[in-house]
Amino acid sequence: MEARNFITAREMATHNHWILTTLNDLPRYEKPPLPTWLTAVSGIIFGFDSIYGMRIPVALITLLLVFGVYRLSEKLGLSKQQSFHNGLILITSFYIYFAGRDNQWDMYTHSFMVVCILFLWNLLNDSKKPLFNAVMAGLFFGFSFLSKGPISVYALLLPFLIAYGFTYKFQLKDKKIYLLLILILGIAIGLSWPLYVKWADPITTLKVTKIESSRWGNYNTRPFYYYWSFFTQSGIWTVPAFIALIYPYLKSRVRNLKVYKFTLIWTLASVVLLSIVPEKKSRYLLPVLIPMALNTGFYIEYLINNFKNIRLKKEKGIVYFAFGLIGIICIAIPVGIFIKVKNDLAGFEIWLIGLALSLLAIGYVIFKNLRNKNFIKVFYAVIAVQVAVVVFGIPFTELILKNPDYASAKAIREKEKNLSVRTYELNSFTPEIIWDYGFSIPILLNEETNKLNLPTESKFGLLALEKDSIDSKKEFQNYDLKKVSYIDLNHVPSDSKKHNDRLTRIYYIVTKK
Repeated sequence: MEARNFITAREMATHNHWILTTLNDLPRYEKPPLPTWLTAVSGIIFGFDSIYGMRIPVALITLLLVFGVYRLSEKLGLSKQQSFHNGLILITSFYIYFAGRDNQWDMYTHSFMVVCILFLWNLLNDSKKPLFNAVMAGLFFGFSFLSKGPISVYALLLPFLIAYGFTYKFQLKDKKIYLLLILILGIAIGLSWPLYVKWADPITTLKVTKIESSRWGNYNTRPFYYYWSFFTQSGIWTVPAFIALIYPYLKSRVRNLKVYKFTLIWTLASVVLLSIVPEKKSRYLLPVLIPMALNTGFYIEYLINNFKNIRLKKEKGIVYFAFGLIGIICIAIPVGIFIKVKNDLAGFEIWLIGLALSLLAIGYVIFKNLRNKNFIKVFYAVIAVQVAVVVFGIPFTELILKNPDYASAKAIREKEKNLSVRTYELNSFTPEIIWDYGFSIPILLNEETNKLNLPTESKFGLLALEKDSIDSKKEFQNYDLKKVSYIDLNHVPSDSKKHNDRLTRIYYIVTKK
């Protein structure tokens, strides 16, 4: 997904494809362009060779999501401390961090929708500045729609409205006109791009629409209960998130029962609505993690205020298990990494020392404060675990994910220069390869006729999968084929189960006889 975003952003800037967006110089209308516009601007400023520069927009958007959740928590009447904790729980939830790190469109659409919900809450609960709140809610509604269509409207906004209706009841006197303004403004912004594209390129738009709509019922279909383990997507907060969903247990232990009911209904409504859709992927659960962070915060706040007073052994035992397990993991991670890469540690000793010392110290803090029943320090120690892993652990991916046969697509360009040839793809392209290569690569296969349109040059470069067996294709009977190089962008060796042929190519020089 990130490669697609980067390629389209690069072609926006280099080919001026800002509206009729392309991927490898082919129409790319499956996703609205707002995230890619932001990425393209960042690429222009920092350069398209800077991965860090290209990732700045998604980093800022992720921070916008966290800040939006913090502010929404305050609007709900929660304390500054609990609101701050909610933001920390959210940003350290596995799939929130992963989606931000992976530069997914989902992060943009849901972040903008949280801001929309924030202004919508102001409109519904505050008589001040109704026009301003309506306009801002409409703008961010439109930005969300322009990031990934109506996904967040269905998976985040609609569950919010359901939860609000059940918990607070709608008082819409004198506010209906402003709600209508939100809809009109949001839909106008959200539909502006797809309607223009449909007008400018109707044939391609129709093809894309048919493909995308068919996937909702026939692609990656899963049973209704597929998302029932949704709380595990919060990663390190899995056990607390699950306990916070147990209403009979927590209802008598929270300070603000009404808000707890609201976040619980919002979370469950989102899961149910997503479960109705036949097409299911783990990453589609991202909007569920947003209200679930708020919901989990109630259990964390209960433990911070009452852990010392818990008398039930089972109740204490669950806390010791959930957070003691994290303490054990703090010890296991550096030991596991050392065993895995002990023969290749040269140059990585500082990272291992930093990781081991930080995690062992954090583990000590967790166990000590569990024993002393000082839960707020346990909570911050859990946050510190994730920080330590990110700071000191990520560099080890270069050792753990190591492919001795790794070969960059950039090296092909040097071959082209030396042999004075242009390179083509045989059947289809892989976004990661196109991004790494640095330019678009024409495809020889015509999908409509299912025939190869060979170049007019008497000599050219050709990328093909090994299974394509181009030696046996009749179109190349009058050509000499010579393997001169290969591409392998996998970060695991070829004998690994995770090695993906999609990221490999054989590079041929094709010469007419």
